[in-house]
This record gives sequence, structure tokens and C-alpha cells, in this order.
Amino acid sequence: MRTYGQYCPIARGAEIFAERWTPLIIRNLHLGCGNFSEILEGAPGLSHTLLSQRLKQLERLGVVESAPKSDGRGHHYELTSAGHALFGVCQSLGEWGVRWLEIAPEHLDPFVALWSMCNALRRDRLPDRRVVIRFDFTGRPHRERYWLLIEFGDTEICKKYPGFEEDLYITAEAEAFVKWHAGQLSWAQAVGGGRIQLDGPPSLVRAFPTWNARSMFAHIRPVAHAATSATA
Repeated sequence: MRTYGQYCPIARGAEIFAERWTPLIIRNLHLGCGNFSEILEGAPGLSHTLLSQRLKQLERLGVVESAPKSDGRGHHYELTSAGHALFGVCQSLGEWGVRWLEIAPEHLDPFVALWSMCNALRRDRLPDRRVVIRFDFTGRPHRERYWLLIEFGDTEICKKYPGFEEDLYITAEAEAFVKWHAGQLSWAQAVGGGRIQLDGPPSLVRAFPTWNARSMFAHIRPVAHAATSATA
């Protein structure tokens, strides 16, 4: 591991935290991703090899601990006390990012927003039966389609048709969906402007927006525009 060669705790902490992908791995573990594939799914672009390296490194540093699964297939990962404390740094960084950085076009990956939403669903409001929702996202170089499978409180995002009857169809601009989940756009604004459209039983159409617990940073008001205006 590369070091700054300084005693300063900021330098020593940055040697761990500032490694590429490490903050996202910490975030995913905090959100409850317990196995290798779950951590990987929430970090599009991260390779199997690099994730394996990062997890081993974080274990050596006492940030992550693992144990073999009961079925013998893979390991279960979770944060240690040091890891949970390190997530506090992730949270502070996220709060700073919301306040001072704008969501640019290259940040509008609807899969990440859908994955984040599924990790923050209000499960007590979910249907007590199987529900399949098809998402068609527009406004990207290529149209993207995913399915959200909800069954007895468990959820799964499918990149291929899951083989069950579709109950609800959602067509959404990627930007509108991302900003709705992030708390920068209300549901009324997104639907009223036609940027998110739903087709299906009225009960599901009404219920869907109530399932989203929003991003953990949705309550923070961005100040980037104000800062830019003040210096213009």
C-alpha cells in the first residue's frame, strides 16, 4: 500500500480511505450488502479482482471482517467497529458532496439510483404478494431496461426479464429518477412534468412513490448554485 510517510492522522487515514473504490465498498457494507456479489452489484465498474484485493486489505487493517457462509459458498462480510466509524467519514463526505457539488450528466446512472432505492425501501409498505415492476429509462446514450422483483419483503433488481407477469410499467428520464431519489425533485414535479410515467393498476401507481425512503442525504439542501451565483 502506498503511504505518505507522515505521522499526521489525516495522512494515515487517507492512505486507507482515499484508495479508489474503498469509500463505496464501506458504503455498501453499511447498507447491508453482506456477500461479494451484493457489494459488487452496488459498485458498477468495480472488477472482481480489485474488489477481492480491497476486501483483503480492509480485513488486514481491521476495518472489515469475514466468515465462511454456512453453505460453504463464499464469505459473509461486515464492518468492524473501526469500519462503522469509518462510515462516518463517508457520511461527512456525502453531506459535503450534496451541498457543494452538482449532479452532472455523467452521474445520472439510473441503475445506481434504483439499487440505492432498493436498499432503502420502506418494507412495511411493500405489497404482501409478488410484484414485478419494469423500468424503462430514457435520456441516456442507450435506452436501459430493468425489472424490480418484490416478493414477501425481499427485492431483487434483474437486468433480464425474470419470467413473471409484469404488474407495473415505469418510463422515466434518468435525470428525473436520480434527482427524485436524491431528494432534489419531488414526486409531483417529476410526474406532473411527465418525466416519470406509470402504467398499471391504480393501487400500485399510487403506492409506488410511498415505498421510496429516499437517499440518506435527501434532507440536505444543495448550496452549489448559491455559491456559484455569489462569485459570478
